[in-house]
Amino acid sequence: MKTYTSPITCLAFCAIILSLSLPSCSDKCEEFRSYTTLEPVYLLPGDMNIRSEAPRPLKETGKLYFKAPYIFISAPHEGIHVIDNSDVSNPQNIAFLNIIGSADLAIKGDILYTNNFNDLLAIDISDLHNISLVNRETNVFEEMYPFDPVNGFIVDWEEVHIEEIVDCTSRNSVLTEEVMFQDNTGLAPVEAPTVGVGGSMARFTIVNDFLYAVSNFQLKAYNITQANNPSFSSVNNLQSWNIETIYPFQGNLFIGSQEGMFIYSLSNPGMPSYVSEFAHINSCDPVVAEGDIAYVTLRSGTMCNSFTNQLEVLDISNIFEPQLIRTYPMSNPHGLGIDNGILFICDGDAGLKIYDATDANAIDQNQLAHYENINAFDVIPINNTLLMIGTDGLYQYNYTDINNIELLSTITIGE
Repeated sequence: MKTYTSPITCLAFCAIILSLSLPSCSDKCEEFRSYTTLEPVYLLPGDMNIRSEAPRPLKETGKLYFKAPYIFISAPHEGIHVIDNSDVSNPQNIAFLNIIGSADLAIKGDILYTNNFNDLLAIDISDLHNISLVNRETNVFEEMYPFDPVNGFIVDWEEVHIEEIVDCTSRNSVLTEEVMFQDNTGLAPVEAPTVGVGGSMARFTIVNDFLYAVSNFQLKAYNITQANNPSFSSVNNLQSWNIETIYPFQGNLFIGSQEGMFIYSLSNPGMPSYVSEFAHINSCDPVVAEGDIAYVTLRSGTMCNSFTNQLEVLDISNIFEPQLIRTYPMSNPHGLGIDNGILFICDGDAGLKIYDATDANAIDQNQLAHYENINAFDVIPINNTLLMIGTDGLYQYNYTDINNIELLSTITIGE
């Protein structure tokens, strides 16, 4: 004989079982969480008219670029300060180039190349008090500056500490102790006499008739034989998402990323080709080179998702197989420069450090000077004069006598 159960009875039974398996309202599970994340900093396009203005006081650290007799200092995403450095002991702030969205620059002849958010601009600066836009290449850096139609372009990320009480049953929120994002920095030394010289925090650089620019994961080449009319030549999708800097040296491009150093050959200048790489732990990574040695600084910080602060010295005599020679601890190194065996390191709050680096295995034993009471960001060593930018302003030193370095001048933030 078969027995049938009423559907109503069955539903009631299931409801009882389910109620026993769930916590009551009085047993609600709550959990306190504390974590750090990054939130986007937006900037609306605003006034896109490219123009010269009266000089503005320096208000924050930016990119450093030199083309005699002028020093150019970027005001991130606002424009570029122009300093007349004809008298290194008394530099004069003479103009401000209003270029919304500008973060980097390089100069050939009278043409300044910079970005206007996603676009690459060529600007005639033959008259610094009356500049004019001569060319615009659109969407060159599209992936670097995501656009929100309401809030504008994402130009930076700021660290935010969050404390909250959440329902234990809610497991879908993404919580991280630290969020990694690419920063947009830099310029580098150049090889042609008609171009300027920049620091090590490079995203733009010029070699002869080509402008090279790195975005977060691409290397792009532009032919600038006609300086006022750059033409696209090639693009390389690099083997890292976290590209940060670019540095030309002996017919190669040394590209720093948060994952390592990449080397690309310029045997065909219009189409750089991969040569080799040196991987390191995830960290911010500018690079310079001289002779058979490359110098790489790794630093900690939210942007770099790392707790490592050090100088790495690499043997690049075999460009196809870079080898680590030695690692030296640092405080929080940023930009660096090398000139005839003299190594200059911007060690953040620890200041400017200067070393005799002729013995790669004993750099720490040959410190020549240490300026502790400044926060150093990047340097340009040129003709025995060191240009240094930091959070306090612009400093210039004469290092003709390396044992008697002389401070020539300063322009402090706010001047």
